[in-house]
Amino acid sequence: MSDHPTPSSSSVDTDPVHNERPGSPQHVQSNSADTPAPPASNTVQQRQRAIHLAQAVRHELQKAVIGQDAVIDDVLTALIGGGHVLLEGVPGLGKTLLVRALARCFGGDFARIQFTPDLMPSDVTGHAVYDMQTEQFKLRKGPLFTHLLLADEINRAPAKTQAALLEAMQERQVTLEGRPLPVPQPFMVLATQNPIEQEGTYPLPEAELDRFMLKLRMDYPQAEQELDMVRQVTRSTRSDMLDVQPLRTLMQAKDVQALQRIASELPVDEQVLDYAVRLARATRTWPGLTLGAGPRASIALVRGGRARALLRGGEFVVPDDIKGCALAVMRHRVRLSPELDIEGLSVDQVLKQLLDQVPAPRQ
Repeated sequence: MSDHPTPSSSSVDTDPVHNERPGSPQHVQSNSADTPAPPASNTVQQRQRAIHLAQAVRHELQKAVIGQDAVIDDVLTALIGGGHVLLEGVPGLGKTLLVRALARCFGGDFARIQFTPDLMPSDVTGHAVYDMQTEQFKLRKGPLFTHLLLADEINRAPAKTQAALLEAMQERQVTLEGRPLPVPQPFMVLATQNPIEQEGTYPLPEAELDRFMLKLRMDYPQAEQELDMVRQVTRSTRSDMLDVQPLRTLMQAKDVQALQRIASELPVDEQVLDYAVRLARATRTWPGLTLGAGPRASIALVRGGRARALLRGGEFVVPDDIKGCALAVMRHRVRLSPELDIEGLSVDQVLKQLLDQVPAPRQ
């Protein structure tokens, strides 16, 4: 993405975590007793810059993706929370456009994989190639080695190819020819899928679904928003989609890492932490659910709550931050009972009943 303009001054001027210099204002506080804590004023300034950057990226994405503000917030929640996103919706709602717009705002490496029924795992991770000159095998890394990976129509590939993403999504590494190779940091997978009812699709394995921090559903836009979208698209130089070229590049890899670190340091009260765990545990015994959410859901709720708190400019996590991302965190981690499925109820409807009945701590 060398054609990006120079990053905006709104970027967080914080070194990435692995490059931080001891004694610098951005140095992460250590657990060691002889390491002085950074001044409170520096921490507040860094948080304010992070909030400004996150909100600037949100505003930039809204220029390209019209009528999907909630989805934009959720994608930024996953980015700041260090998780992966599964986007579901019928064709033509802008799933790929959203990822392309995020890649435009992000100055790191971006790769796209179009999943097809004949796609092989080695097409994703890479493979060994025999070099005739050196008479040795050389590793050729696949498109998985990037910062931002768009896995387009992931459910059109069979399970063995989908599983090629598992190690990278969880361990942040890929094993090629017996060698563990780390993927660049930060690393985020944004996978799009069409509904299972669409012809030629394969359901994702539960183990892979659990690796996604959030599952988002893109619905049809409102009438006014669709009118605005049609007006802008028909004025665009592209035939049937909005052009992301005018979007500004606002952040680099180190800025994303700084956002993730600053969000992870936001305070979470013990009662709010307990609320997140109670929500996840309630799904395991809730009537109408035959499969409940595992501990990864509790972790994702807290990570998502911290990210949402940073997006709204808060200084700490409140119960509404947890509740706001609960549907996206849990909808792909639970299974509806056949009885409720026959009655026409959806997973989201059951989860909304759960959220209404599990008491939240008073703010």
